[in-house]
Amino acid sequence: MNSQTEKITLQGAAGRIEVQRDQPAETPRGVAVIAHPHPLFSGTMDNKVVQTLARAFVAGGWTAVRFNFRGVGASEGVHDEGRGELEDMLDVVRQLAPEGPLAIAGFSFGAFVASGAVSRLWAERDVRQIVLVGTAAARNVVAPLPVEAHERALVIHGEADDTVALSAVMDWARPQSLPVTVIPGGGHFFHGQLPLLKSLVARHLRAGAA
Repeated sequence: MNSQTEKITLQGAAGRIEVQRDQPAETPRGVAVIAHPHPLFSGTMDNKVVQTLARAFVAGGWTAVRFNFRGVGASEGVHDEGRGELEDMLDVVRQLAPEGPLAIAGFSFGAFVASGAVSRLWAERDVRQIVLVGTAAARNVVAPLPVEAHERALVIHGEADDTVALSAVMDWARPQSLPVTVIPGGGHFFHGQLPLLKSLVARHLRAGAA
């Protein structure tokens, strides 16, 4: 994101995992691991929504970790329809956030993967924050969030999202009684609305730190 961004290479199940890490000015509250959109549709850790999430976490006092799924950028392996990508995310968590407060976030396909990570980690880790943006609920079976996690979760979707219809996310959230924050007129990539997206995430993080 800037000249202070640290570039890291990890070893995962499929080989190298390309990672970038940004630190807050103060002692970190914890580590936020952020997953990017669909690899087969040009999704990478440099996506603007992913970078916006990382900036919001850093501003909120969190270490922000972004990574490329297998087969993307310098990460080795091939796309695995979410199964291997979940293992990639868990590998990043295990190696860069082995203990302490944890935040899990993702955009689009990355939100689908992040929901799976929450399901796997909730019982064993201190998951403080969950941020899911543009959740890819139309073509994927997105894991429900634990009921106890709802007050720590922020689910954001664009009203005019033409990639993942708002109705698909509502159909996922409704059985859980999980609130969804809707950005009026917002498309899938939140063009012209990234500052608003950042402010919503920042407000959520401040509330969680209170």
